Amino acid sequence: MSNVGFRIFKEIPRIERKEVIEEFRQIPTSNIADMMGRFASIGGEIRAFHNQGLLMAGQAFTVRVSPADNLMMHMALELAQPGQVVIVEAGGDVTNAITGEIMCTYAKQKGIEGFIIDGAIRDRAGILALDFPVYAKGLQPRGPHKDGPGEVNVPISCNGVVIHPGDIVIGDDDGVVVIPLEEAEGVLIKAKEKVEQERKMMESIYAGTLDQSWVYKKMEEKGCDIYDKYPSRRIGELR
Repeated sequence: MSNVGFRIFKEIPRIERKEVIEEFRQIPTSNIADMMGRFASIGGEIRAFHNQGLLMAGQAFTVRVSPADNLMMHMALELAQPGQVVIVEAGGDVTNAITGEIMCTYAKQKGIEGFIIDGAIRDRAGILALDFPVYAKGLQPRGPHKDGPGEVNVPISCNGVVIHPGDIVIGDDDGVVVIPLEEAEGVLIKAKEKVEQERKMMESIYAGTLDQSWVYKKMEEKGCDIYDKYPSRRIGELR
């Protein structure tokens, strides 16, 4: 394994209980991220370039490419299996698109769950018509080179989040969260509890019984002064 920077690992670690992925698909990414200390979320600059309402859930099939080059992404599409999410570390560079409508169409036909590109894409109109989840940093009509080098199925970083091959990847309208494969079962339990907690909270809001006393307690703990009314403008009124 001395050829670091230009190598391919064909297989990724597989999750033992595939039902976990489908259960995660039904949970908002916000709830999942909250149950991981509010880390491991790929949002901000990496945003959805597909129709609203699409959900994405699968295991990470990771790719590292040189900026402006997609040779190893083409290789990844030959190896990726149905239900997997192809995630490309392209250094956040947006001077050349890493993928577009043709590769997205090919991936969808193969049963791939979606793309996450830490770089640029093109052919937005065609991608929208596909109903195929694509998250990226930006748009760029200029196409990529196909020279390499690069790596397939090694640990990568996408917008500051470290992703290992086989990690669970969930995407919705808010963005993407990444769950370490070995932590999936535990995070799922906590995320389900969070969903139930928020369901009860919404019920109490509509019923007019929501208890927000914790806000006042927090203000007291933080030493915040609370007054009944705004003071007059006379100097020395507020002491």
